[in-house]
Amino acid sequence: HPDNWLLQPDPWEVMRRSESVEVTLGCSFTLAGSTLQPLRNHPYIICGIPYDRPVVGYGGHTINTLRLWEASARNVFDYGEFSRGDFVEAVLDKLAAETLTRVLYPDDSTRAGKALRFAQEYFLVACSLADILARFRRRGNDWHALPDKVAIQLNDTHPALAVAELMRLLVDNAKLGWDDAWDLTRRTLAYTNHTLLPEALEKWPVSFFETILPRHLEILYEINRRFLDEVRKRFPGDEARVQRMSLFEGEGPSKQVRMAHLAIVGTHSTNGVAALHSQLLRTHVVKDFAEMYPERFNNKTNGVTPRRWLLLANPELARHITEAIGDSWITDLSQLRRLAPLADDSAFKAGFRKAIRALKGRFVDWVKRATGQEVDPDTLFDSQVKRIHEYKRQLLNLLHILVLYNRLRRDPKYDAPPRTFFFAGKAAPAYHLAKLIIKLINNVAAVIDNDPAVQGRLKVLFLPDYNVTLAERLIPASDVSEQISTAGYEASGTSNMKFMMNGALTVGTRDGATIEMAQEAGEDNFFLFGLTAEQVLATRGWYNPMWHYEHEPETRAALDLIFTDYFSRNERGIFAPIRDALLTKGDFYMHLADLSSYVQTHERVSKLYGDRAAWCRKAILNIAYSGKFSSDRSIREYADEIWKAKP
Repeated sequence: HPDNWLLQPDPWEVMRRSESVEVTLGCSFTLAGSTLQPLRNHPYIICGIPYDRPVVGYGGHTINTLRLWEASARNVFDYGEFSRGDFVEAVLDKLAAETLTRVLYPDDSTRAGKALRFAQEYFLVACSLADILARFRRRGNDWHALPDKVAIQLNDTHPALAVAELMRLLVDNAKLGWDDAWDLTRRTLAYTNHTLLPEALEKWPVSFFETILPRHLEILYEINRRFLDEVRKRFPGDEARVQRMSLFEGEGPSKQVRMAHLAIVGTHSTNGVAALHSQLLRTHVVKDFAEMYPERFNNKTNGVTPRRWLLLANPELARHITEAIGDSWITDLSQLRRLAPLADDSAFKAGFRKAIRALKGRFVDWVKRATGQEVDPDTLFDSQVKRIHEYKRQLLNLLHILVLYNRLRRDPKYDAPPRTFFFAGKAAPAYHLAKLIIKLINNVAAVIDNDPAVQGRLKVLFLPDYNVTLAERLIPASDVSEQISTAGYEASGTSNMKFMMNGALTVGTRDGATIEMAQEAGEDNFFLFGLTAEQVLATRGWYNPMWHYEHEPETRAALDLIFTDYFSRNERGIFAPIRDALLTKGDFYMHLADLSSYVQTHERVSKLYGDRAAWCRKAILNIAYSGKFSSDRSIREYADEIWKAKP
């Protein structure tokens, strides 16, 4: 369900109406039936109203401000239209404006949804840039000081319109020459890429620009003309490269703007968020750009705040750590390395087990209150919490559960610790297969719950309405962290870091930041499995999932439970799209290629869990070597190496 966080007033948010900004779109809107239709060449002005939320750092003496924006019409009520009896047209401007910020990232599976998302992204960019430049000028700064006073980080391609918008403000409003404006724009902006998925690198139809942002389209054409001249000069005669690197793709009605290309060309820095991710960006995703601007590419591995994810979320463990090594770890997570010698200390291990058991007890009490489900706190808690997507492979996790289910039914004496598998996460509104995966998980959970053959030994639970508060409860209580994306597709991950610093052991592929986590703690303290990113690429051309179905009996048996409607007896055929994805359409994310290795790895998990002292030792070492993955380190690297900001 959507998080309706604007339903109630927020005492921490302060409206600053006096600092509102005006944003001009190239079209206005009229009502056609029940939908808003654009009227070209009728400029429309929207007010951006800022709301400030204070953000106080741990132990800090200053207050930062997170500024959010609400869209509002300049004229909220047209009395003339109302008097003529057109009551809807009387408030149409208000309706059109407020729609922009009613839902963040609206469903973009339809053209209308795409247009709304495009307008929303521009609105938020325009408001923020107008606000930043107004503050900059109020201090009496000369325009040429902009990169020395202001650093703007583009968080993925969603705000990439900032390149064109900042150029518009500097050229049209500040009356700077093109070369000066371009130099200032590029030195002020930097770009973080967060995805390796081609479909997630945004492309917007040129027709949207023609209707909504015609001036920005002119600017983009000029940026592209000058940039391609530069490409031709650097790589003479290589027109194929010129076409690949152009900001524009296609011709005619299908012509689009490649926003990732714009973000790279219009900034001075492009970084990935894990070492492997940054390497794949340079060598595959945007190879041409890395060859042209090698000095702009760098890596900034993600981090998470230990104050929230350990100190606040796991108070028993945090207290136990502080009693052992003091509290300096709270602001310098590298101090956790001092725990490493204690991994062999029986008293410290006993305190660790006691803290985790208390947390698991509190968590199952919450699950009972929130869902009505009974969970045994003495089972192994195996958790996969993240956005539902095929590449994150919740299906792989589920297939292993079905292999385990079949083994337990076939052999009641099968040696495996009792387990509870937790899933949580949300699917994009238009991602129907992801929603079907959620349904399959819930159907499997219901069947297993009602099967006496596995009572007390196997349980599956999908926790609804995943959010930060739920994560704060589940992650510290977990024994196993599932980080099982197809190698080469996860940019970084951050839940992996949260689990690690709370002592969960990772079952994972060599992907994203999990590689660096294993390097820090040692691969012998991780459960790594499956194809590497290089192997995924190398086998892509000949991989055939049917081979696994035909030659691996346990794989076939697990799949047949799904395909024969064992979990959908009253909805026959409902999971056919999953069969299509895994078998008919080639299993693009290679679930079946990794399943046997994954199952064998979980056998190692079961064996180790039976030796609680050895398990506890590895868990403590994971905590001890999680220091690199603090957001303090990550932010410091951005400040030092990209923003050049000094305290």
